[in-house]
Amino acid sequence: MSVLVVNEWVDFNTLKELLDTTDGNLASHLKALEEKQFVKMKKQFIGRKPRTSYQVTETGRSLFTLHIEALENLFSNQ
Repeated sequence: MSVLVVNEWVDFNTLKELLDTTDGNLASHLKALEEKQFVKMKKQFIGRKPRTSYQVTETGRSLFTLHIEALENLFSNQ
């Protein structure tokens, strides 16, 4: 989510490289985030190659911000 929050759109392969994960693992996580409407997907062709990109939704951004704030509070109260 942190990659998506700071970028407009991020393609699948870039996410896979940044996260050092497998296609299947990343796809299952993105599918779960998409089902919860935390991210949205865009499919397009660049030349003849398909390209799938993802963007965080406002709901996803808001909930991620709350998550980060909760973590910050947890660490500051120790």
